[in-house]
Amino acid sequence: MALLCLTDKRQLNTHEEISRILTPLGVGLESWPVPKDASLRVLLEKPRLDPSGQETLLTHFLDRFEHLKTTLGYQTQDLIVLEPELPGLAALEDKFRACHTHDDDEIRYIVEGEGLFGFVLPDGDQVELKVEAGDYINVPRGAEHWFRLTPSRRIKAIRYFTSREGWVPLYTGRALSSAFA
Repeated sequence: MALLCLTDKRQLNTHEEISRILTPLGVGLESWPVPKDASLRVLLEKPRLDPSGQETLLTHFLDRFEHLKTTLGYQTQDLIVLEPELPGLAALEDKFRACHTHDDDEIRYIVEGEGLFGFVLPDGDQVELKVEAGDYINVPRGAEHWFRLTPSRRIKAIRYFTSREGWVPLYTGRALSSAFA
């Protein structure tokens, strides 16, 4: 269940409250429960997956991918796995944490772990959305945002693409609010 944190430290946890804040940005948030399959659970519990394990994990979610291909035109998918022992994790975190936009939608389906998507609202205020397993998020192209890991520093997310070129971050230089820095 997603949780939206405001700069004044209030937290919103209902879909209606969160949507009221994020819909003006075009951010889509849905709940897609992760299947309770024993073989999938084994894969999700592994801190790292080799390419074969990643492909096997993705097969458990082919129906979701087919739906997105049909409804939104997505062509490819991959799995991003971040965990504390990942070489270069600190550099990745720095890259994701800076305010940026993309020329394509950023779509992620969280299948394990948790992370924080931050957004700049139309009035310049900032909010941060905690996403966890079962949350599907669509950050529209042009939405100013950032991403960071929670203290667990662990997340597995399926990413969906119309093209990988559109996912190049375009950094805005905006500083994060002290509430989220």
